Amino acid sequence: LGSLRISPWMVPASWSSLLNRLQLDDDIDGETRDLFVTVDDPKKHGCTMETYITYRITTKSTRAKFDLPEYSVRGRYQDFDWLRSKLEESQPTHPIPPLPDKFVVKGVVDRFSEEFVETRRKALDKFLKRITDHPVLSFNEHFNVFLTSKDLNAYKKQGIVLLTRVGQSVKHVTGGYKLRSRPLEFAAIGEYLDTFRIIKEEIESLVDVLEGELAEPLEGVSVCIGNCSTALEELTDDMTEDFLPVLREYILYSDSMKSVLKKRDQVQAEYEAKLEAVALRKEDRPKMPADVEKCQDRMECFNADLKADMERWQSNKRQDFRQLLIGVADKNIQYYEKCLMAWESIIPLLQEKPEAK
Repeated sequence: LGSLRISPWMVPASWSSLLNRLQLDDDIDGETRDLFVTVDDPKKHGCTMETYITYRITTKSTRAKFDLPEYSVRGRYQDFDWLRSKLEESQPTHPIPPLPDKFVVKGVVDRFSEEFVETRRKALDKFLKRITDHPVLSFNEHFNVFLTSKDLNAYKKQGIVLLTRVGQSVKHVTGGYKLRSRPLEFAAIGEYLDTFRIIKEEIESLVDVLEGELAEPLEGVSVCIGNCSTALEELTDDMTEDFLPVLREYILYSDSMKSVLKKRDQVQAEYEAKLEAVALRKEDRPKMPADVEKCQDRMECFNADLKADMERWQSNKRQDFRQLLIGVADKNIQYYEKCLMAWESIIPLLQEKPEAK
């Protein structure tokens, strides 16, 4: 991480310096917000064909586009997945918040267990809150239908699709064109997004070391070392439960950002190809062709939206990691207190038997 030169998002050298640099942005005043969404009350449904879980989605809003001030509908995981795919399709210049993995939760095999369902409920609630807080995604037509429709399947069957201008035509034009280079600011964003995958791998490696190389030897020593080992195991469990899921979410979020960044590169490649084609024409054209101007407009739209969403992503990250690091610091203090008490219990024994020193 130290080799990266990314400004202004440089990764600090230590967790303490990271904590010192994180500043919570002023929370949006509850009185100024006009849309609130929560996910709760999971229920299990079973029939001859399948068994699944639905969640209650409650929406409260004062926006004019909502006919009622409050809605309550139920949705299952595949409905959330449909919403995300529609947002990706209709809002190609904005990174879409990630969904939790479909089945896998570490250490959980039964996807209908209380632990799995509650973990998923929290992730789905966070997914909708990310969209709700977004100044563009929260006004999306599909999001409105998702929050208000009692029969979402009927809407799905209508086949309503918001076609985007960036699609197969761009891929066709840019298929044989190689991008020269990203602008420096977008290259820096790409490098910065990769750092979260590196951090996750380092945390996983640290957990493996703590569990494998330290925990087992400590268990076979004295009662004092046994107490330290137990506290150490609790610390690693907390890291696995608290730290890694947050990093996992930001890795998925960074993948979404990188997907939009790739689309932006395709538009830039199309724009550069069209400029070269215009330059090779013999006739004198004092005015830029309309298709080139449209391509330039699309690229500027990508640039503006990606910059804005990167700033929003940064703000969310600062808040999440500040809260997370405060919790980790508290747990470290508890761990060291347990170890200190364990070692202090040995002092009387050493005083009785000086030769043991």
